[in-house]
Amino acid sequence: MKVCITAADNHLDASVDPTFGRARYFLLVDTDTQAFDAIENMPSAHGAGVQAAQLMVDKSVSAVLTGNVGPNAYQGLSAAGIQIFVGTQGTAKDALAAYADGTLEPAQGSTKQGHGGLR
Repeated sequence: MKVCITAADNHLDASVDPTFGRARYFLLVDTDTQAFDAIENMPSAHGAGVQAAQLMVDKSVSAVLTGNVGPNAYQGLSAAGIQIFVGTQGTAKDALAAYADGTLEPAQGSTKQGHGGLR
């Protein structure tokens, strides 16, 4: 299974980025092998959440592990059947361990308002 972890840098020891659409990096991790690809996120001024959600669809991600998710990203990810886990903290490795243990909080909706601009 492939999961996406929002991260502050391009490695598994990086801190989880607390945002989804404007995260600095997306770490796409194969949960079976721990192999990963790091994708630097280059969000535009508007529509970052929608663009990030579409990237997850294009990359066949099954779950997103992040701190928060805005309404447009939540809608796009949910419509695609991608699980969203919010409140994720620590390093990307910590997030993977919490995901494997089943201790992450599934999102019940957007956890923050739409941003509407650059951070």
